[in-house]
Amino acid sequence: MLSTKNLNKSFGSLVVAQDIALELPKGVRYALIGPNGAGKTTLINLLTGMLRPDSGEIFLGGSDITHLKPEARVRQGLARTFQINTLFPQLTALESVTIAVLEREGHAHNWWRQLSRFRPAIDEAAAILSSLNIPPDRETRELAYGQQRLLEIALALATRPRVLLLDEPAAGVPKGESAELFAVISNLSNELTVLFIEHDMNVVFRFASRIIVMVGGRILVEGTPDEVGRDPRVREVYLGKYARAA
Repeated sequence: MLSTKNLNKSFGSLVVAQDIALELPKGVRYALIGPNGAGKTTLINLLTGMLRPDSGEIFLGGSDITHLKPEARVRQGLARTFQINTLFPQLTALESVTIAVLEREGHAHNWWRQLSRFRPAIDEAAAILSSLNIPPDRETRELAYGQQRLLEIALALATRPRVLLLDEPAAGVPKGESAELFAVISNLSNELTVLFIEHDMNVVFRFASRIIVMVGGRILVEGTPDEVGRDPRVREVYLGKYARAA
């Protein structure tokens, strides 16, 4: 569903992505891990068009999207969330997701007129919220932070993505709630490919079906949780206490 070939990006002498080659199949849950400064968020920015690569190619479902703008990539089925929430605090969850659905359909500029015309969009938004266990009628500012993070995911799902990129979806969420958040993520449609950045190794090894480890802008290793957990290179550069306890 999403792949790259020889993807490279540098800022002056600082190499942040070097010869990145990815192959993300349909429906797989991938975790992207690595120490701070490894290039994880930079890679997602390259995939989504927030940054332009110096060289290399990016493909979505077999189509070359290397030179498409971010909004064009969204229309083709590539969505993301960010580390920091960007929500409308005074809107209800249902209003926010309905607007996202209407934006996808080209009606967001006049959604407030003749609301009954947009019942299918409201119903779709309600179904998305229900699948993520988000109360539809509470204002965003009244939601627990973990639910606000899920609302970001709901907005992304409203674009009907084929690939969903989650940049630290549990950032700022109390540790006890992160497992619950990822349990909801793991129950997303099997038609959807998910790549998420996460620092909590317990969460990563519990919910990812495959793991990509980045170090210094390069992919060090990619494999199943068991393969990655046993790789001596990963133990040396990243896993630390988790590796010693394994």
